[in-house]
Amino acid sequence: MSDNVLLAFNELVELGCTCYDRQDDGGHFVISGEEGDGLLDYYEEYPGDFVFGIHRSIVDALAKHGLYAEWYNPGFALVYDI
Repeated sequence: MSDNVLLAFNELVELGCTCYDRQDDGGHFVISGEEGDGLLDYYEEYPGDFVFGIHRSIVDALAKHGLYAEWYNPGFALVYDI
């Protein structure tokens, strides 16, 4: 992993996300929507702290490192370069 990706990975783990070092479909790593503390919710439909089911704290942490998350399926999101 590159430095910015590793920093983001570690920051998300500190937030309580369950992350895996899996590079599916060109992503850097996976954030689990089935494990962790509920910062990812594929079915979240209400505005507020979630942006398309991804908690704002994840969005902000990734953006700081030039990354973003996108749902791959309801079970996990992949992290990509912006």
